[in-house]
Amino acid sequence: MTAETPDFIRATSAAYDTIADDYAEQCADWAGIHTFDRALISGFAELVKERGREPVADVGSGPGAVTARLHALGVPVFGVDVSARMVAKARQTYPELRFHVGSMTALDLPDGTLGGIAALYSVIHVPDDRLPGVFQEFRRVLAPGGYLLLAFQYDEDSDHLHLDERFGHAISLDYYWRGPEDVVELLTAAGLQLHSRTVREPQGQEKLRRVYLLARKDG
Repeated sequence: MTAETPDFIRATSAAYDTIADDYAEQCADWAGIHTFDRALISGFAELVKERGREPVADVGSGPGAVTARLHALGVPVFGVDVSARMVAKARQTYPELRFHVGSMTALDLPDGTLGGIAALYSVIHVPDDRLPGVFQEFRRVLAPGGYLLLAFQYDEDSDHLHLDERFGHAISLDYYWRGPEDVVELLTAAGLQLHSRTVREPQGQEKLRRVYLLARKDG
């Protein structure tokens, strides 16, 4: 982290560093990913492979399960996460893959180099005033015609949740809930064209709807 790192990135990084072991144990394996998410990830993989061999970034890669699945599907992928301990867990579990500490607010990548970005349940920690900049950063690093796959929870009754404890650890972590239309508007303003939009109802122990947006950079 540098002096310019936003406070919310510092707080998110510290929280996930604290819960990394417990979170990785709960969420690391591909079998724990919902069937619907798996199907969309597979479809995303096919789309980016049709473009060629440009790399794909899994932004907010956590313990690395999505990164590993994209790799298994033939995608040249690497993971990026704000939590150094989460990156270490991913490297330990998947030593053949690349994982880096980094922030979606300022990706250490040249302009127009990625064939795709997967950001599954990671923009939920970005405050409203920062999200337009994140989407502009995504557009910057995407190659013309590159795809962005977003997934996030949606609470119709609330727009914010703060946790000061998880897995028995004291943390400070904020979640921001947004409806699909609001996020589509921000994507469009950032110069990304909506390709598809899906809303899934809660399943099992889930309490919130899931929103899946696939967008594309013109070109």
